[in-house]
Formats: sequence, structure tokens, C-alpha cells
Amino acid sequence: MDNIAGVKVPVFKAIEVSDGKEGLVLTGLSKGGREITKARSTFAKAVDVLVQLATLQTSFMILDEAIKVTSRRVNALDTVVIPKIANTVEYIKSELDELEREEFFRLKRSQDKKKKDMLARKKESMAKEAELAAKESAKGAPSNDLLAVGGARDSDVVF
Repeated sequence: MDNIAGVKVPVFKAIEVSDGKEGLVLTGLSKGGREITKARSTFAKAVDVLVQLATLQTSFMILDEAIKVTSRRVNALDTVVIPKIANTVEYIKSELDELEREEFFRLKRSQDKKKKDMLARKKESMAKEAELAAKESAKGAPSNDLLAVGGARDSDVVF
């Protein structure tokens, strides 16, 4: 087995099997043994080349199948998984934006309520001060207001 880019492919090797008759090198008449030996070595070389070719062809077929599977996975990621994740991300962003807007609106409402409450308290305190001032002027007590003439405010002074 060999590993090509993470894909395991088989490696074939030729195995020479001897039958024990290799001692008869010069068999036959008129150099026939030499020709048989030459044919045998040529055949062995041809078998080696065919085994290498078979190894390459099998490797190409296995790698082609691995490439097809990988291509299908890439297409699935591009057309299904990535758009689904992108839609989920957009949904989460929109929900977070909506929550942020709600929080901002809630804070604005609470600030407006605080302002109204402060104005109401201020009006109450001014009304109480006016009431106390009216009671003091009714008693005839001297006023601390320097602009007041005879216990009443001067209408010509703008302060």
C-alpha cells in the first residue's frame, strides 16, 4: 500500500516463481537454450512493465474516485452547508439588533419617566415653597426677597 495525498492505493510487484529447472540453460540444439533464456528475460521485463502499468491504472482509478467524492463534498458545502450557516448568522444578527433596539427603547422610556417624576417633584417643591412664602407674607414677617416692595414682587424687575 502507498499513500498519495491521504488516499491509500495498492502497489503491485511481480513475483518470479522458479520451478527448479533453471540448471538446463543450454537446452535444445543450435543455441535454442540461449534463445529461450533471452525470451524468458524479455517476458520477465514485459511482466514487470505490465505490473507497473496495472499499479498506475489502479492508482488512477482510486484517485479519480477520491477526487469525485471530494468534489461532491465541496459542492455540498458550497450549496447547502455554507448558505445555511450564513442564514443562521444573519438571523442571529437580526435578533441581536432587535434586542438592542428594544433595550434602547426601554432605556429611553425609563429616562423619560425619571424626567417626568423629577418635574413633578420640582413642581411640588415649588408649590410648597410658594405656599410657605404666602403664609409668611400673610403673617407680616419681613421677607428675605430684596426685590419685593412692601411684601409684593415688583413687576418691572425681570429676574
